[in-house]
Amino acid sequence: MTSVWTAFRTSLILMLLCGLIYPLATTAVAQVLFPHQAEGSLVTENGHIVGSELLAQNFTSPKLFHPRASAANYDPTASAATNAAVASPDYVKTVKQAIHTVQQDNPALVSSIPADLVTTSGSGFDPHLSPAAARAQIPRIAKATGLTEEKLNQLVDAHTENRSLGIFGEPRVNVLALNQDLLSSIK
Repeated sequence: MTSVWTAFRTSLILMLLCGLIYPLATTAVAQVLFPHQAEGSLVTENGHIVGSELLAQNFTSPKLFHPRASAANYDPTASAATNAAVASPDYVKTVKQAIHTVQQDNPALVSSIPADLVTTSGSGFDPHLSPAAARAQIPRIAKATGLTEEKLNQLVDAHTENRSLGIFGEPRVNVLALNQDLLSSIK
């Protein structure tokens, strides 16, 4: 009986520590030290939330930069990868369809399509594109908006983030931030 009571007390203490005290403490520390990130890295414009720095949105207008495809249909509650093997017929078919769509949307792209324009990210909603994928869309956007390709290249350059700490990841462009800047350039 004593070992049952000891096990019960130990379980109760661990549940309180790990299930209540630790999450509350880490949430409080995050709210104090990193309030923007703790609230979801939300992006506001004119007092309205327009998105998050961390989640891709499905921009489809020919005047805007299109994000990387999402296996989760850009639903933040449904993080998902395709889990399809690169050699599987379904994956090959999906990528071929994506190539066809990208070429339809961007007629200037005949070959050398950046991979991130035709493949999904592991999470299903990566908010970034490679600078090459952003630049591949410039002729379409220039035609749709009347902005020069030079101006659009400057926007991409201004929004290109380098590797984290100089060594982690690849250079990237946040599509939401880039499109916000693009929209303010059009107005």
